[in-house]
Amino acid sequence: MPNSEYSLKSKKGLVVGIANSHSIAAGCANAFRKAGADLAVTYLNEHALPFVSPVAGALKASMLLPCDVREPGQLECVFEEIADKWGRLDFLLHSVAFAPREDLHNHLIDCTPEGFALAMDVSCHSFIRMSKLALPLMSDGGSLMTISFYGANKVVENYNLMGPVKAALESSVKYMAASLADRNIRTFAISAGAIRTRAASGIDRFDELLDAARLQTPSGHLVGIDEIGRIAAFLASEAAGPLTGSIVYADNGFHIMA
Repeated sequence: MPNSEYSLKSKKGLVVGIANSHSIAAGCANAFRKAGADLAVTYLNEHALPFVSPVAGALKASMLLPCDVREPGQLECVFEEIADKWGRLDFLLHSVAFAPREDLHNHLIDCTPEGFALAMDVSCHSFIRMSKLALPLMSDGGSLMTISFYGANKVVENYNLMGPVKAALESSVKYMAASLADRNIRTFAISAGAIRTRAASGIDRFDELLDAARLQTPSGHLVGIDEIGRIAAFLASEAAGPLTGSIVYADNGFHIMA
């Protein structure tokens, strides 16, 4: 990038949540890399590795690390590796969400306590945990980013359990932004438009959700992962310095329509 304020050259970033090349996290990682960042990326498990490894290779990622936030100690190991190899971290992207299928497909009132707790832990609290682990590596400040969706604010048909979970995630972003401001650490949620990803495919009747979103978007076009990535790269850069605690909508205007 010609303007150094938008450059991520010499920056070190962690991207958590790449499932394959079509993931929102992959689009963000590509944008970070194009802006000059050095990246560490994670994969969920051995089953996911063949899908994530080619993405990491194309990114020339410095680290490819296992990370299942449900497994005790794995998240801590990721940050230990980063501390050993880099000694610092400039930005973090959290793109992790999960709910048991039976709970996700039921009305919210019918979800189980166990399903609700698991969805909240994986999709929301894991961002808080990651951020706390990142703090010692961000002595010069940094950016913490997570991925949300419009269903956090308005009822989206069939989004069910994930609505309250994403609402909690967005509220956490605001509280963290306030508490970390004195450390020059900025916190954001990118509210992405509806995209056909592996994670989203678990939502019941997702094709209908996509069609409805396309019709409600002013331009009639859904957003792509590369477009979301460019927004994430901006938020990780010095140019976004005055911003923190923001819910940044990357949905081609879907959220402004009644």
